[in-house]
Amino acid sequence: MQRLNVSVSQRILDAIHASVEGERDSIQKLAQAVAELSKIFTKERARLSVSYLDNSQLGTAYLQYFLPVNLAKIQLLLAEMPTPEGGESFSVLDLGSGPGTGALAVLDWCYEQASPYALSVTAIDGSAAALGRARQLWDRYSQAAALREGGLRTYEVNLEQRAALEHVRQQGPFDLILATNCLNELYADAQDPIEMRAGLVTEALSLMAPNGTMMIVEPALRETSRALHQVRDRLLQEKRCTVYSPCVHENACPAMINPHDWCHEERIWDPPAVIKEIDEQVGFIKDALKFSYLLLRKDGKTIVERRPDMYRVVSELREMKGEKRAWLCNEQGRQEIGRQDRLASTQNQAFDQWHRGAIVQIERIARKERGGKVSSLGRIEQDAMVQLIRPI
Repeated sequence: MQRLNVSVSQRILDAIHASVEGERDSIQKLAQAVAELSKIFTKERARLSVSYLDNSQLGTAYLQYFLPVNLAKIQLLLAEMPTPEGGESFSVLDLGSGPGTGALAVLDWCYEQASPYALSVTAIDGSAAALGRARQLWDRYSQAAALREGGLRTYEVNLEQRAALEHVRQQGPFDLILATNCLNELYADAQDPIEMRAGLVTEALSLMAPNGTMMIVEPALRETSRALHQVRDRLLQEKRCTVYSPCVHENACPAMINPHDWCHEERIWDPPAVIKEIDEQVGFIKDALKFSYLLLRKDGKTIVERRPDMYRVVSELREMKGEKRAWLCNEQGRQEIGRQDRLASTQNQAFDQWHRGAIVQIERIARKERGGKVSSLGRIEQDAMVQLIRPI
């Protein structure tokens, strides 16, 4: 896997540092709070119903540890999405904004890009404390970067309430809509959570500009990722949108066939020093950003051309005795492909550069037939052309 040139800017770290001035505990206590939050996010998810951001110790730990991590994921996808088209302004809607992770990510991204757009962000969250933090971080960053243009509006709204988005409809249409690490926390007690979440996304899409993008980011857990796959399938079945990425097809998600499968990203990065220090205390290894995501469009634009010979790599490249294998996904489904080491050639040498998330093109896949049955394992032969179309 390639190491990405992704780092959280010092301006963001300084804004976080300033916002928790006087609230910071020792590194040991901070690490304990981070470990507690990690448990809530992964193993004790029923506790998500109580806002951890309203807890002083957990809220501070979130800001110093999880906010930079989640912000880096958003900035990766900001770089991946299509370049905003036309106009002098860039309007963003941040759903379930929490302490403003998405707002801060976009603000920093625009600053780093020297964006010519006048940025405005509308943040919605059910926690007044979280929105207060969002305002504080936005102001701290803007002050440090000497930014005068751009604005942040905040709305304390429970997204599960009927017509919740009517509060911000007049602020649209939006060029970018964010829903980062919030969809999985909504409608947990509903009879059909997938239907309710898909309905919220549909309503959000109605507020999006015709050439805008909706970014959904979820934890890379099997439960939350598969729920996102289900939301995706429902949106596509109802023709509410198309997928810009990561998918290279519009068919039902093949990962849903096997209950043990799910699709997620794992992108290596260099974390800030404070993250490394906490990891050493807790025993975590945060050298990769793990998440599941969707970039949705209404104009049909896609990250690569839809073709039957185009695939997304959805696993690591596994080295086995005498060969390498990886799982691929496209309109034909999810399939395992291998190449024997003895068949390595100039034509297929790009196979050795495969990694999770890469988009590849394969001229031909061979399958052996035994006893009247065709093998499920596909093979790349010596003379088959393989290309790495887009690395992560």
